[in-house]
Amino acid sequence: MRKALQLALNGWGRALPNPMVGALVVEDGRIAAEGFHARDGGPHAERVAIEALGRPPAPGASLYVTLEPCSTHGRTGACTDAIIAAGFRRVVIGAVDPTPEHCGRGMEVLRKAGIEVVSGVLAADCEDLNLLFNNWVARKSPLFAGKLAMTMDGRIACRSGDSQWITGETARGDVHRWRRLFPGIAVGAGTVMKDNPRLTARLPAEPEWCPIRFIFDGLLRTVVDRNLPGVYTDEFSERTVVVTTPHGGAGYVRKLRERGVQVWVFPSATQRVSMEDFRRRCAEDGIRGVLIEGGAQLLSTVLHQRHLDYLFSYCAPILLADEKAKPLLTGLRTERLAQALRLSGVRREILGDDVLTRGSLVYPDRLQVDEATFSLG
Repeated sequence: MRKALQLALNGWGRALPNPMVGALVVEDGRIAAEGFHARDGGPHAERVAIEALGRPPAPGASLYVTLEPCSTHGRTGACTDAIIAAGFRRVVIGAVDPTPEHCGRGMEVLRKAGIEVVSGVLAADCEDLNLLFNNWVARKSPLFAGKLAMTMDGRIACRSGDSQWITGETARGDVHRWRRLFPGIAVGAGTVMKDNPRLTARLPAEPEWCPIRFIFDGLLRTVVDRNLPGVYTDEFSERTVVVTTPHGGAGYVRKLRERGVQVWVFPSATQRVSMEDFRRRCAEDGIRGVLIEGGAQLLSTVLHQRHLDYLFSYCAPILLADEKAKPLLTGLRTERLAQALRLSGVRREILGDDVLTRGSLVYPDRLQVDEATFSLG
């Protein structure tokens, strides 16, 4: 199953809106054929593995698959039909398909056909493989994930603003890997004006890939200067979406649209965009996930509005020990540990000298917001 998981990763960032799936045929304890779901609309992993085998499986052969085989006839046909027709007598499954019309039905179909079914093998790893797919099935809503790079004492920059680079090359490379998975990436106006980031996924031996780049700029501060940031002028500018309010000014909106940049204007009494409105628009456009990379004010806003679903926290072995260094997140008044936000489904990975901790955010029943210190800026 671990080999099947490795195979599934070949669909990283390409399989959506479908899940990543890996499958392999095992005969006499040896892998005889393998397959993975490469892209949306392409053959499913089970069919790829069966075709790669090119013959009936040997007596006693097993099919290992990271996700329960589909049992409905979509664009590629039911995988359960292909498994039965191939003559397998045993199927080993990682995670159950969360899709209501599939959930448990594939296993039931296989068992009725006299096939032995073993399920739940490395289930947690197989479920973790498809964070965006699973979240969309459960909520019909995109996964909003925050990315943080911090010191051991929870700071993201020195008091001077110096922050490049807190984490090492390995951790920064991992961020690009996650950028390749998420359909959208988001930053605030301050980050654009300070760093002029490219916001693309740049991975070794792969062409540069650009997700939908969301720039949160309630007052359109990033459009004031004559020299526009690169996200508005580079070769991927048509994949840039400025998220703003009516307070930004119609002239600046027109200036952006004339350059091919998309602008989403949401009604708001303040300069802050409602994350509920933004989430709804993303869902309408079929955007399964957005990786929110900062800055701290944007992440705090999303947290304050209870719309931060998941967190990637990269921690470097660095201590600033300076109370005026820039803090990670602000705006809450947490007086007791019972009021603290926590992560569930926690996973950790060592990346060079840094540590990635990630998981789903669990909110307390009520967030104590400190309006005196909270500000979008």
